Amino acid sequence: MIINDNFFMKLAIDEAWKYQLLTYPNPAVGCVVVKNGEILSIEAHKEAGMPHAEVNALKAAYLKKYPNDVIKTKRKSEDIHEYLIKNHNGFFNDCEIFVTLEPCNHIGKTPACANLLKELKPKRVIIAHEDTNKIASGGCETLKEANIDVSLGCMKKEAYELLFPFIKWSENTFVFYKMAQTLNGSIDGKISSNQTLAFVHTLRDKIDLMVIGGNTVRTDKPTLDARYIAGRAPNVMIYSKNKIFDTNIPLFKIPNREVIISDDLFKLLDYKFVMIEGTYNLLDTLKERIDYLVLLVSPKIRKGVNAFNEIDIDFEIIHENFIGQEKIIYLKRKEN
Repeated sequence: MIINDNFFMKLAIDEAWKYQLLTYPNPAVGCVVVKNGEILSIEAHKEAGMPHAEVNALKAAYLKKYPNDVIKTKRKSEDIHEYLIKNHNGFFNDCEIFVTLEPCNHIGKTPACANLLKELKPKRVIIAHEDTNKIASGGCETLKEANIDVSLGCMKKEAYELLFPFIKWSENTFVFYKMAQTLNGSIDGKISSNQTLAFVHTLRDKIDLMVIGGNTVRTDKPTLDARYIAGRAPNVMIYSKNKIFDTNIPLFKIPNREVIISDDLFKLLDYKFVMIEGTYNLLDTLKERIDYLVLLVSPKIRKGVNAFNEIDIDFEIIHENFIGQEKIIYLKRKEN
């Protein structure tokens, strides 16, 4: 095993993928702090409005050295920034900071990470991808002006794949298709564990719109809420040419929910972050519209409905991770 910049950056990228799509409207970002070859922390941005990856990593690194320090009690990003600036005492001067995205250079819901790093003065900051958001970009220049050694482009291709959803929803619309199945591709009955269902409900809490097929609504009579995390139930578009539905089913009874019944896919462009839930039929119908397929695979083999013969789609695996014992696979359609 070669321990180099790529090694540490991959740790940061893998950590960020654990929170992919959950940070909307922010990008998923990971950060690793290394001091004299020792990994002090591996952290990520976990939710919009919460501390960024660099802040979480710097705090965790400081606690690795001073485990009982009062910084342990600080949760707000601005409080962590202020404390580290006042109390770092040169702790980070011999550290290398690996971050998947250029540190933000503006004050939004949280203070600027570039300004924090400028004050802490690590010996080197290694960045995978520049910030595509013009409002937040400029972090590299801020660090260089503070005489901090900056390296840009380490594992840029992998960092781009991590950043891709953010780029899409920032510019127009990001659409992903979520499907659960067993190892043999069965989609019948309850497949996912409660832990995975909680993840799905967290996604539902974040999205702008959820799309589901009309046949599923008529057959399953679903609720499509986010009850596993006591979250916000998403607005729903039922994709169907037949506009007649039983409006007494749970889906229509959620307060403050908008339900659209339409077969006009251009309506998706009115939203930034769209999740489609379904199985093979709907996937084949909407395959030209999706940016990602998010496949949740349960480690069991069951009798049940599998892919029908006509479906023929090639994917590239972008990333794989685990939710408990179940695998989550992020896939992108291969270009023809």
